[in-house]
Amino acid sequence: MKNREIFTVLFLLFTFQHFTWSQDILPGDNLYVDGIPAIPSSIAVEVGRYTEFRSASFSSWHPTKHEMLISTRFGDVPQVHYVKFPGGARTQMTFFPERVGGASFNPKNENYFIFSKDVGGGEWFQIYRFDISSGNVTMLTDGKSRNLIGSWSRDGKLLAYTSTRRNNKDLDVYVMNPLEPSTDKMLCQLEGGGWSAGDWSLDGKWMFLQERISVNESYLYLVDVATGEKTLLTPKDGKEQVAYGGAQFTTDGKGFYVTSDLNSEFRRLVYFDIATKKQTPVIENLSWDVDGFSLSDDGERIAFISNEDGISVLHLLDAEAKKELPLPKLPVGLVGGIGWHSDNTTLALNINSAHSTNDVYSFDVKSGKLERWTESETGGLNVENFSEPELIKWKSFDEKTISGFLYKPPAKFTGKYPVIINIHGGPEGQSRPGFLGRNNFFLNEMGVAMIFPNIRGSTGYGKTFVKLDNGFKREESYKDIEVLLDWIKQQPYLDGNRIMITGGSYGGHMTLAISTFYSDKIRCSIDIVGMSNLVTFLERTEAYRRDLRRVEYGDERDETMRVYLNKIAPLNNVGKIKKPMFVIQGKNDPRVPYTEADQIVASLKKSNTPVWYLMASDEGHGFAKKKNQDFQFYATVMFMREFLLN
Repeated sequence: MKNREIFTVLFLLFTFQHFTWSQDILPGDNLYVDGIPAIPSSIAVEVGRYTEFRSASFSSWHPTKHEMLISTRFGDVPQVHYVKFPGGARTQMTFFPERVGGASFNPKNENYFIFSKDVGGGEWFQIYRFDISSGNVTMLTDGKSRNLIGSWSRDGKLLAYTSTRRNNKDLDVYVMNPLEPSTDKMLCQLEGGGWSAGDWSLDGKWMFLQERISVNESYLYLVDVATGEKTLLTPKDGKEQVAYGGAQFTTDGKGFYVTSDLNSEFRRLVYFDIATKKQTPVIENLSWDVDGFSLSDDGERIAFISNEDGISVLHLLDAEAKKELPLPKLPVGLVGGIGWHSDNTTLALNINSAHSTNDVYSFDVKSGKLERWTESETGGLNVENFSEPELIKWKSFDEKTISGFLYKPPAKFTGKYPVIINIHGGPEGQSRPGFLGRNNFFLNEMGVAMIFPNIRGSTGYGKTFVKLDNGFKREESYKDIEVLLDWIKQQPYLDGNRIMITGGSYGGHMTLAISTFYSDKIRCSIDIVGMSNLVTFLERTEAYRRDLRRVEYGDERDETMRVYLNKIAPLNNVGKIKKPMFVIQGKNDPRVPYTEADQIVASLKKSNTPVWYLMASDEGHGFAKKKNQDFQFYATVMFMREFLLN
């Protein structure tokens, strides 16, 4: 054979091999893959458009102009972008391999804004200053501790924030002038990881400090900015646990608005008189939680959001008359991120629904005009065809009513639908009827129905309901899902023999628990950053959050509680898990350490239960980087086809 012929053969052989290799999607060096079969590139083509959804959220108004900072993703992770008018171009300002959040203009200086960023999802956030004129970025914190942005003084001279700098456990309060980082100083030395720095008084002499013990219990303090001395505003008398949130001073400094569930099942918007300590509800007879509110700088208007069976309802009040002002009709879904412009008449807000990914809007009180600032891409798909949520309810083992949202596949799918039960994290969280993003592929292209339950322990249904799974009541939340599994079997349009359980964080723990104790009722499961043993989780979660979690799950240092938690741990009952499982974890997760995933995977292997394992070395509590999310999604589709649909 001549040299030219040999070269041709070798070239064709190389081309063939390269073509063959390219048929599979290879995981990056940052991904640890165990048990997952080769992923053909055809899956990426098939699901491609469903991985191209973007979203945008409001970050900060410009101090004077009608321009804003938003957060959105053009590359791999969300970054800060600048938008100059409704529908205007989203100009990217920050360019980092890690996600950026918390962007905020100085309220009196348009020349810079601050933002926060961690590395690899570890949540050891650092605070940075971005100088508009030069584009220079300056780190303002120590580069090692966990730092959480608090609030600006009204004159813009000082920024308050909390930091674990002293011992990597307790959050202390610091203040600084971001233009002069050397001014940084500790204002209050504190104990615990639940502290946050709140609103400043108009004269800059006082600042709110909130201490969060649990979802049901928090306290408010006034801090003298000159001395750092703090004064408790809300009693610690043991009579009633009360949750407070979002305190904002009135312009006269005599009181403040805050959300509070004092003498109420729900968090109401109240006015708190500092001299008398009296709390007066702003709106009577609202039997739903107020999720958040914003008081205009002149104190004349209050915007707040109520959570009504998971649906957001925006309200606008004349602060003096306590009279509701007219608002435009908004889509049924979720509203959040509200913030007044310094003109006191323009309100920014985020809106998303089943048919719209999260985008930024503004509402002008004087003109009544609602304007859309961003229109995020949806992969070219017609989102108007996406499934609408249906509120469902069922009676649990103790006759308590449990609810959730059901999404059905389109009519082109006939027969009974396989079902995904997707359990939210927290557990102090709530599944709500927003945009489903990639989940729409399961509905539209695979014909799988989805149920998002709000089991006991969820927020949004009163403070009694949120306590129903605490400590020794943990198994009662498992039983809520057991009853749902039976409810599914009774529905003529749902396939009770093809059910997959999934969830992230606490939803991951629930996934593991249901897979353990009700294995015969499901087909498979996907656990995302879930706790496999609440004892080992509490011992290894980061120190700054450990006591906060003990209130919910129980104190593992108490021998009786330790015995109970070990008894119900999926890890210690792994022999009962008979159905295939996919485990997904971030190596840098500070909340649920990767050891929780490692130990359940190792035990499943020993018991010969089919298990797939995906771990990312550059992620934390869930995957934030698009390239990692994509690989997870491809593997999820394959897992469902093999174990749920087959």
